[in-house]
Formats: sequence, structure tokens, C-alpha cells
Amino acid sequence: MMKKRLMIALCAMALSTTATMAQKTSDHNFEVAKQLDILNHVYKNLDLLYVDTLNPKETVGTAINAMLRSLDPYTEYYAQDETKNLRQMLTGKYAGIGAVVRKHQKLDRVVIDEPYENMPAAEAGLKKGDIILSIDDSMMISKEVGYVSSHLRGEPGTTFVLKAMRPSTGKLMNFKITRRNIKLPELPYYGVKDGVGYIVLNQFTEGCAKEVRRAFVDLKKQGATSLIFDLRGNGGGSEQEAVDILNIWLAKGVKVVENRGKLRQASKGYETRVEPVDTVMPMVVLVNSETASASEITSGALQDLDRAIILGTRTYGKGLVQIPIDLPYNTNMKVTTSKYYIPSGRCIQAYNYKRGMGYQEHIPDSLTKVFYTRNGREVRDGGGIMPDVELKGDTIPNIAFYLSASGQDSTEVMFDYVVDYIAKHPQIAPATEFHISAADWQEFKARVIKSGFTYDPVSKKQLAELVKTAKFEGYYDDAKQTFDELEKQLNHNVATDLDKHEKVLRQVLETDIIAAYYYQRGTIEAALAYDKQVKEAIRLLKNQEEYKKILQPKKPKQTAQLIQLQKKSPVNITKNAPKRMIFSDLA
Repeated sequence: MMKKRLMIALCAMALSTTATMAQKTSDHNFEVAKQLDILNHVYKNLDLLYVDTLNPKETVGTAINAMLRSLDPYTEYYAQDETKNLRQMLTGKYAGIGAVVRKHQKLDRVVIDEPYENMPAAEAGLKKGDIILSIDDSMMISKEVGYVSSHLRGEPGTTFVLKAMRPSTGKLMNFKITRRNIKLPELPYYGVKDGVGYIVLNQFTEGCAKEVRRAFVDLKKQGATSLIFDLRGNGGGSEQEAVDILNIWLAKGVKVVENRGKLRQASKGYETRVEPVDTVMPMVVLVNSETASASEITSGALQDLDRAIILGTRTYGKGLVQIPIDLPYNTNMKVTTSKYYIPSGRCIQAYNYKRGMGYQEHIPDSLTKVFYTRNGREVRDGGGIMPDVELKGDTIPNIAFYLSASGQDSTEVMFDYVVDYIAKHPQIAPATEFHISAADWQEFKARVIKSGFTYDPVSKKQLAELVKTAKFEGYYDDAKQTFDELEKQLNHNVATDLDKHEKVLRQVLETDIIAAYYYQRGTIEAALAYDKQVKEAIRLLKNQEEYKKILQPKKPKQTAQLIQLQKKSPVNITKNAPKRMIFSDLA
């Protein structure tokens, strides 16, 4: 009798819960229909009564984008003429000439900044500094970068004539160029020195895992016994590519990431699928604040499984997953459908986007939770990947930024110097051996001073803000003498600053010159000589006792118990997720 009563009570509770859920669903559906009806009537009345004729594409597009901005930064709408941007994000490919272009502020012209290696621009003979005058019959004089870039791109296989002027000679030149599919260099460099291999990956685009695997196998053949994997500045891309890259160093059948969403179709676990190349080689992964999304899956999984030491600074903290969706009239959107969780069970999303349009809140460290790696080391969720060895990267002084930055109100003095240097030197020493001479430095320094170059030091800006605050709070008159004295001390002298920062400025200048001869791979190869994070990674890899100690927990006795606590998963993972989930992480 008691069992019967219990069963009746449980059934009543189940019916009550089902009824409540059905009511909530019904209320939600009614509210959706209601708000869409209101929006429809608002637009119809505007279209009928507003004093000016509405542009429906612009007006409705603004409404759609405003709605999506109230959610998170990654849920985006792509109008018909913007779908190519989504395709490029997915594949890393576009059709064009394969070159970076920039606006030369002083000339008010768009110029070639950096041709990509083995691409149409470089093969045609375009060089850094060449001024773009026309593309076929379209004049490019005084046009903005976006306008010129859109004319350089087009359908693969189409041919056009680019008219340019080389500033070093004043010669007008015609280049006949055929556009082709351009794939941004996701793996611009790999190499080995003294047994330490080095691979730098810029983005997780289609096919990059095969490239990384091929590079790693080649490094092993060249004698690499340890590896540095550089993910600094890598904003992510395809989640499946991240899984396949992890498979190079992790055994087959290891779950490395799990997507958890509201819908069953949005939830999926990703496991390594093939036999690895090497599961024991010591590794250091380099990360920074611009390491995000698929890069965090990779670095976080290697950390959680104690497969590598993570070195650098805390990563960005993007733990949200998007999928692309086709919409009517050749439009698209990508929608955040789930969060991803790495092997320890943690989600590393660092921001909340739940309080309306434009609001974001970084999750404070005090609210993060402790998880444990395979060996039992403590790691935390909610704030990106915290490196095992925290070491800030190299920084450049403010003067170096203003001398080299594009689009600044500067004299373009460094850019012009490099263009002239290239004209005078048909060849230079190999990237790892090249340095400008003392005479070259003095010539550059004289050019900078003669040009009237100035820049705005951060310290003076901060002083101005402090003066404004002091005046508002009534302290300025009493402290005026101190402020005046400080302002005199902060007045910068360009010649003095050039001498003070000569070492760094030489490196920046040499990097710019090297890029013109040896492209991106050359600049990376040259930078390895003074990159302090790379040097520290090499030191750790050479010291295996210290390397192994970092990967061991502080309290080894608790390891087994702690790992058992985090093995439970609250989500029912389906093995039948749609194929489009393969390229879900579009950050």
C-alpha cells in the first residue's frame, strides 16, 4: 500500500513538473510571437509614415545587429554582400593577389606593405612601398585602403593590370596579375636548433593540423628531441583542427574537449581519432593574452593532461562555441550554441554577457573554481588558461610603436627608410645574421630628427588626466609647482629617446627590412635570437629535472581522490551531432 501511495505521489509530481514546463514553453512562445508582431507593426508604420524613405536593408540590418549585440560579441549576422567574410573566417582563404596594403599618410596613397611569399603579388614583382595608381581602368589615387583592397580581390582566375609607381626610382610600371585563391600563412615557420624544435601557428584554419603534423615529423627527422609550440597571438578557428593537432601528441581515443549546450545537437565530445606521432617528447607551449578559443582548447588540454608546460601570460578566455547557419537570400549568421570544457572539466570562458547590450563582466578570480590535471595539479576555470610558468613577453617603447605603426599621424619615416634601403640593397645577409650597420643607424636617426617626427608619450597623457582630476577636486593650486616641474621632466626629446631605445629600435627596423627579403618566416626566425619567452622555454627543455618538477602536483597524495571527483559529467553527449559542428569554433 505504501509503495502504491509513493508511486501515485511521484506520478503527481511528474505531471505537475510537466505541466509547469509546458506552461513556461507556452508563455515563451507567446512572448516571442508578440514581440515579433510588435516589431513588424513598428516597421510597417515607419515605412508608411516616416518623413524620409527608409532603406529596408540598412534599417532592418541595424535592428538585427542591435539584437545580436545584446547577446555576446560572437553571435553575428552576415548580409548577402558580407558572406565572403564568414567563408574567409572558416577557411582562411580569399581570392586576390596575396599582399598586405596600407595607407601612406604623407602621400595620401595606398601602397604595398608586405607581399606574401609565393603569391601573385610577389611573383609579379611588386615590392614594399610600390604606390598603387590604378587597377584596370579604375583610378586608385586618394582612395582608402578598403576601396583598393576590394578591387584587388575578385574571382580566382581573373586577370587585371595594376599600374604602380616605385618611389625609389619614380618609374611607372604595369603588372599583369592573375588572382588566385590565397590562403593566409597559418604556419609561417618551423625549424630546429640544438635539438629544440620550434613551430609557430597563426590560426586554426582548414587543413592546418596536417601542416603541423608534417612539420613536426620533419623536425623529428632533423633531430628535434623537444618542442616549442608557439600559440601567441593565435585567435583560434576550427575546433576539429585543434583536436587533430592535439592528436599529434596524445594517444588515440582521448577526450580533449566537450561542447555543452541547451540543445542535444549542440552537445558533443571530441576525441583524438588516429595514432599519435609522439606522446613523450618534452613540450613547452607559448601563450599570451591574444591566445584564444581553439588555441585555448589546445594549450588547456595539454595542460590538463600534463603533456606540456604552458609558458607566457594568461590567455584571453573564450570558451564559447559558434556554428554557422544559412539564412534566406544568401545571408548567414553564426550563433553561440554552447560552451566548451577541456579534460579537467573546466570551462575557461572569462566574460559574462548576460546583462544587456554591450555589457561584459570579467569573472573575478575569487569566483573561479579549482579543478585538477591528470597528475593532480591545481588549475582554475573562468579566466582563460593560466600558464604554469608566468613570464611577460618583450615590449616595445612608445616611440617604436609610433615609428612603425600604420595609419598614425606620423611622417612614415621608418617605412620610407626601409623602402629606400631595399632599393639600395638587392640582397642582404640571411635572416638570422642580418643587422644594420652603425652608419645605417646614424642615417636612420638623422632622418627621424630631420623629419620633425613627434609622438605622444603615455606619461604626458596620464599627467594631463591627473591635472584635470586635481583641478576638479581642488588640489591643483597647492600642487601646481610640483605639476609644472613634473611636466618639464616628462617633455621628451626625440634624439635622446632614439639613443635610449636604440637596441629595440634596431630590432624593429631590422625586422621590417628582413620581411621584404625573407617574408614572415624570416622575421620569426630572426626574432628567436632575442625573444625572452623562447629563451626561457629552451632553458626549461634543457633542464629536464626542473621540467618534470613543474608537471608534478604539490600534494601528490591527494591526486587519485581529487581526479575521481571531477570525472562526473552532467551532460548526455550525443554521437550524432550534425557535420557542421566540425567547424564550430569560429573565434
